[in-house]
Amino acid sequence: MSTILWYSLSMRISPDKLKDLCKKKQHNLKQLLHKAGVSRNAYYSLVRKNSVLPKSIIAIANQLDVPPSAFLEEESRIQQRAQLLLVTLDNIMKRHKKADRDNVRHTLLLLQEKPINRLRRALLRAQKFDLR
Repeated sequence: MSTILWYSLSMRISPDKLKDLCKKKQHNLKQLLHKAGVSRNAYYSLVRKNSVLPKSIIAIANQLDVPPSAFLEEESRIQQRAQLLLVTLDNIMKRHKKADRDNVRHTLLLLQEKPINRLRRALLRAQKFDLR
């Protein structure tokens, strides 16, 4: 089995699992699709696909020899990180009222990067502004 096929098959919609989840939430599939704003045609089209991920995501994963989940984040994790950043930003701004909010936010974002990546960005920026 090729790598692409393996990753594709692992990212399919399972109608059985979806129906079980519906039962637990006391919905039927029709109600779920209506509330989610998904047409029945779209749902059945997704169910028939080998993968619900775009081909580009699968191609990147295959090149890295990892499953797509290795570099995909759930929206809730992204939201949690953003909320934590905003709370930290608010705390800093309370202590340093004269600080520029955008500069502090930008600095907090940069601090989330690996030091080597921050250094590379700084070097690239310095090369762009070399006015010799």
